Amino acid sequence: MQIPQNFQTAGPFGLGGPEIVVIAVVFLVLFGGKKLPEMAKGLGQGIKEFKHAMKEQEDEPKKPE
Repeated sequence: MQIPQNFQTAGPFGLGGPEIVVIAVVFLVLFGGKKLPEMAKGLGQGIKEFKHAMKEQEDEPKKPE
């Protein structure tokens, strides 16, 4: 099997570098430079809380049915 010469490897979600840059610019235009860090902080806190809750659930002893 031969890989075409114009084959590009895709990044996360099948997006390449130019697509990610375009999406970042659109977000910057829509939400502004001040709002983006606040949104990222909120997203990070949400992920942290989710991971903490998942770990707590794993640590609980399983109850026999």
